[in-house]
Amino acid sequence: MQTILDALAAEFSDLSDLGRAATVTFRLLLAAVLGGALGFERESAGKAAGMRTHMLVAIGAAMFLMSVNLAGGGDPESSRIIQGLVAGIGFLGAGAIVKGKPGEEIHGLTTAASIWMTAAIGVAVGLGHASTAILSTVLALLVLAAMQRWCGGLHPNGHGHERANGSRKRDEG
Repeated sequence: MQTILDALAAEFSDLSDLGRAATVTFRLLLAAVLGGALGFERESAGKAAGMRTHMLVAIGAAMFLMSVNLAGGGDPESSRIIQGLVAGIGFLGAGAIVKGKPGEEIHGLTTAASIWMTAAIGVAVGLGHASTAILSTVLALLVLAAMQRWCGGLHPNGHGHERANGSRKRDEG
């Protein structure tokens, strides 16, 4: 019985002290809140990738990096995790992009970019750069919300850009 208890205790040894547990909890919650803020903006704009998606991306990115650090990894391991995240999130973002027939609008580019940004914010949180993550979130929200209002008047339908042949390309998503 003692062997079983020792094995179970070893499974929870990554949070061996209260300070480490508080750090992990804070970082995961911060990642969830910041990702949720971007997701809320996307969801309130009626986009497919909303709060839950953005929260999970931010938490996941933070968790990948924290796992490496908790296991004793250093900069080389973290660098490889970041490289994998950047590439992998590209596939998730690509799933948000919808293109119709030639000459039709493209939808989802901005949502794909917000998912990519959310992963970057999660990386910053996972590395322990809370201030940078918060500032990045504020700037991303400004781009998504304020710039949409400001730039909306530049285009007749509030979205997209005119192509040389007169057709429209939508860059909001």
